[in-house]
Amino acid sequence: MEHDSQAPLDGTLVVDLTRYLPGAFASRELLRLGSRVVRVESPDGDPMRQTAPAWDGVLRGGTESVVCDLKREPRFARALCAQADVVLEGFRPGVAARLGIGPEHLPASVVYCSLTGFGVGGRHAARAGHDLNYLGWAGALADTAPALPPVQVADLAAGALGAVTRILAALYARQRTGTGIHLVVSMTHGSHDLVAHRLGGDPLPRLLTGGLACYAIYATADDRWLTVAALEPRFFAALCERVGRPELIASQYDPDQAPLQHELAAVFASRPLADWLALLDDTEACVGPVATLSEAHDDLGPPPEAAPDVPLGAHTDVWRRELQELMSD
Repeated sequence: MEHDSQAPLDGTLVVDLTRYLPGAFASRELLRLGSRVVRVESPDGDPMRQTAPAWDGVLRGGTESVVCDLKREPRFARALCAQADVVLEGFRPGVAARLGIGPEHLPASVVYCSLTGFGVGGRHAARAGHDLNYLGWAGALADTAPALPPVQVADLAAGALGAVTRILAALYARQRTGTGIHLVVSMTHGSHDLVAHRLGGDPLPRLLTGGLACYAIYATADDRWLTVAALEPRFFAALCERVGRPELIASQYDPDQAPLQHELAAVFASRPLADWLALLDDTEACVGPVATLSEAHDDLGPPPEAAPDVPLGAHTDVWRRELQELMSD
């Protein structure tokens, strides 16, 4: 994978002890920013290599793979982590310390980030979970359950990107102080932060989660879907005018949204998606398609060129030799 042209993290070393999506996504973002990323895997490899090899290839391309049995070789893992600027781990609280690779075992300069489900110290700290559980505990699914979210928000946004943000801040602070910090990222608490601004109530019930007809997804005649997000009155007016239903403008914020939603559904069901996109293309109506992944890829352009897959343990011997030389000096 090509790094960002400015590579602001060039020269930094990230040691990634995590498994599955959150850590992989976080370290991929740090790689994009210029970091050298070393992925420490068990002899069996990250389970994602087997359960979702295509995901693993995309998220782990360009990293280095070092095989280490953490229970049998804690000294090797600790020596590797001691060389890092950033260590990223996703064990349950207390496990890293028992393995001898906790922040207390490493130089004070290391920025050590623990990606957790529920943080440390609370009643849920040791609870097992995955993205869907975290979002449920966080209150993020209340409006739309039982529908499943289309993206792993807890893993990728609250967890991975939340970790990256805090790691960048910690590296910036270290430039001034010379000292790292132990960051604890809770995917559940981070997910709650994404919805907590709604605790005081919505301007209208379920404002952006299905309560408004002008902010919804509608079926088209060819069994495709059109997104409508015409929240502002001028955008909704432009939409209604262009589709030939100007009388609907006055109903945008009616207390009972069902009649308006019914009318709009009938309108959009009358023609195929391509027709609506063509008709509304030059109108500020805030509409768009529900694109397939391949359509989105074709439209938005390819991401940076992916690096070749990294074989399990490909960089183990190199790091063993390097660390032995360092420890023998």
